[in-house]
Amino acid sequence: MKGFVSLVNRCAYGLHLVSGAILVSMMFITLSDVITRAVFNFTGGNIDFTFIGGVELIKYGLLFAILFTLPHSVTKSQVIVDLFTEKMNQRLKIYLEAFYTLGFSLLGAGMSVRFYEAIGSAQMTGETTQDLLIPMHYLYSTVLVATSMLTLRSFILALELVFAKNDPAPDTTPQSDSSEKAEAATAPGARQQSQHKEELA
Repeated sequence: MKGFVSLVNRCAYGLHLVSGAILVSMMFITLSDVITRAVFNFTGGNIDFTFIGGVELIKYGLLFAILFTLPHSVTKSQVIVDLFTEKMNQRLKIYLEAFYTLGFSLLGAGMSVRFYEAIGSAQMTGETTQDLLIPMHYLYSTVLVATSMLTLRSFILALELVFAKNDPAPDTTPQSDSSEKAEAATAPGARQQSQHKEELA
């Protein structure tokens, strides 16, 4: 079971890295589109490096960037309002967090079902994107991978929160300066007392 959980976490992290790469590529696509259009207008159409599909690339790139980062970032997206939770015990807070995470699992499951149905519909109709003519069932299949990963990892995280043992954390509080100075001050006196006892003996 631990190996399966580790595999899911690695896949989620891999999708997170892909999401970052997509964001960077979106920046370059936007920059290239703006520059080529500016050159085209400045030269009166004599130099034409413009390309079609820039808007589609940004649109679907944004979709993939958001969905690919959700499985890894689902645990970091919760906003805790201390005004409502400060009087709750720790276990109840954990249950609330698990319920919140389980909500993402249900959301991912619903999206997965809808996109799975959309894949079959797009294959039957031959639906494509408007500019680049990319078959829509390819895009829906990619989205299905991301939503399925969101469902799986959110469910695993919710189970871990509910059934995890809350062991007390070790005391790693450093000693205060006053206690250290007190120990340093009493150390010479202790040595002198031991030397005096040895001389008397």
